[in-house]
Amino acid sequence: MRIAVVDGQGGGIGKLIVENLRRELGHSCHIIGLGTNAVAASLMLKAGANEGASGENAVIFCASRVDMIVGSVAIIAAHAFLGELTPAMAEAIAASSAVKVLLPLNRQKIEICGVIDESLPMQVSQLAERVKQMVEQES
Repeated sequence: MRIAVVDGQGGGIGKLIVENLRRELGHSCHIIGLGTNAVAASLMLKAGANEGASGENAVIFCASRVDMIVGSVAIIAAHAFLGELTPAMAEAIAASSAVKVLLPLNRQKIEICGVIDESLPMQVSQLAERVKQMVEQES
């Protein structure tokens, strides 16, 4: 299973996701840290991603070549991360046939009704658990 973790700006959310996925899945999956910038990609690599890349072309190229894409809901919103996530990136992620498992963070003025407002560490823990369930179902 190839999983892309997408993040931008400082890469803190991506780092937390990669750490949690490694804890839940060990090395049974291949994690690609896709950053909208080099700092975010670097942090995900340090957190345990197998590979890392940054920039618009990397995100667009990899979005169609992975089985799952994870990150905050902002990764499907053009101009997210203070403009770092381009419309082309958002389109490539949203149009990808990969399963998307997204955190419902309300930073892009996107409100997702019916979702309990929990702390970021709790949401990432739940995301990692859900990804683990999905990976186990594929096996």
